Amino acid sequence: MRVSYLGTSESAAFIAANSVRIPLYSESVQLSDLSQQPKDNSLDLNALCIPNPAATFFVRAQGEPMEREDIHSGDVLVVDRSLTARHGDIVIAFEHGKMAVMTLELKPDVLLRPKNKAYAATVTPVIKKDASSLEVFGVVTSVVRQLERG
Repeated sequence: MRVSYLGTSESAAFIAANSVRIPLYSESVQLSDLSQQPKDNSLDLNALCIPNPAATFFVRAQGEPMEREDIHSGDVLVVDRSLTARHGDIVIAFEHGKMAVMTLELKPDVLLRPKNKAYAATVTPVIKKDASSLEVFGVVTSVVRQLERG
């Protein structure tokens, strides 16, 4: 699955100054209770999705979906460059001169594996014999998807 670069997050100061806190209901509530302030706290999506603004960027997924990871074409992926990629992480990496979304595997060999049924049988995973040559741009930490309304 290919991605297109959408840009970086703003600075931490900008995000803090423009924070919007949304009521968060974590227990079942009655319809009449929705007009009252929730007993729980509120939620700031910036704090949830962008813990490190200086190292965060956004990409839009394009093309074949990563079905097994529930990433679809058109989704916005939040990517954190400050994280060290670990085995099993979904990462943004370079594949054939373009950025792509793949799963990083470190055992038994270092490789990037597409998580798409269509590719699983026909495409050999991108194997990097020398792990130091593997170009991982960041770890996908969140997926933002807008649902179509019927």
